[in-house]
Amino acid sequence: MHYVVIMAGGSGTRLWPLSRQGRPKQLLEIFEGRSLLRMAYERLAGVVPAANILVCTGRAYAEDVARQLPELGSGNILGEPEGRDSLNAVAWSAAEIARRDPDAVVAMVTADQVITPVDEFQGALRTAFEVAETVPGALVTLGVVPTSPHVGYGYLHRAEEIAGFPGVHRVAEFKEKPTLEVAEEYLASGRYWWNAGMFVWRAETLLSQLDQLLPDTAATVREIAAHPERLDDLFPTLRRISVDYAVMEPASVGATDAQVISVPLAVDWKDVGGFLSLAELLSTDEHGNAVDGRHVALDSSGCVVVNSMGPDHLVATMGLSDCLVVATPSATLVARLADAERVKELVSLVRTHVGAEFA
Repeated sequence: MHYVVIMAGGSGTRLWPLSRQGRPKQLLEIFEGRSLLRMAYERLAGVVPAANILVCTGRAYAEDVARQLPELGSGNILGEPEGRDSLNAVAWSAAEIARRDPDAVVAMVTADQVITPVDEFQGALRTAFEVAETVPGALVTLGVVPTSPHVGYGYLHRAEEIAGFPGVHRVAEFKEKPTLEVAEEYLASGRYWWNAGMFVWRAETLLSQLDQLLPDTAATVREIAAHPERLDDLFPTLRRISVDYAVMEPASVGATDAQVISVPLAVDWKDVGGFLSLAELLSTDEHGNAVDGRHVALDSSGCVVVNSMGPDHLVATMGLSDCLVVATPSATLVARLADAERVKELVSLVRTHVGAEFA
């Protein structure tokens, strides 16, 4: 059968102080009263049965996940005792689903993206399921057809087309976030897609790749699936590494017997990783200020203003240009937009100087 796991474990520190410990970005209900998690769940309607949708998240977030997704059974919320990067989220999920259904084909989707139109996403996901079922040893990744030379995304270098699947290609190489000049070359070549960080594979195929690449991880997640009471003891022993570095990149260059394949995703795709990407989803006033919440501006332009204090609180800006202002009940951030990607550095300082309760 087909299953989907929504990966919803990140802390979202690049959206601090909007996103905080215990209230990560995927749970913030800032999109017309919906969260990114809720939107990710709703995108799956009709693709797989509701009973076959799982969420892998931090244990501290499990109650909020259950509140936002009351359709999920408690057994379909996998709560990590601590974050160990993306490989271990997908590996544990695969082992747990393989225990339930040894023939399962699993899609791993993210909870921090906005994707439209939904029917295009669903069509790509259905194609990816078919490829994963049909092609032996397939590790399928969704590749977003780029619309600009974006420097904030990783890229997939496409190779030959897969027989029987028009437009679906083998992945020759994964590329890290490029410079603008290199990104422009990628876009002009027409042979590169953005790496969406979403995957489809047979659960046992992913585990067999781990047997070849990280056998200790494979053994540990199988042990956790067989003996869930050992989760707290075993999960923290897993090597902290991303699924791209651990599996997808080595498999794409022939380190295992897998085939890394990409299905195109021709959608409007925004990875809400930080305030610059969030700003693209906000309303813009006549002076180019991207705004969420009550705001009054005097001689202010090109700013991003997020006021999460509710209708009884006003944020007013004067004489500002290209600045970031984020107001929350316990912390306020003011920065140049040019420094928006440095928020993680600031959070580290906050944690060191004033304590984790503000981080």
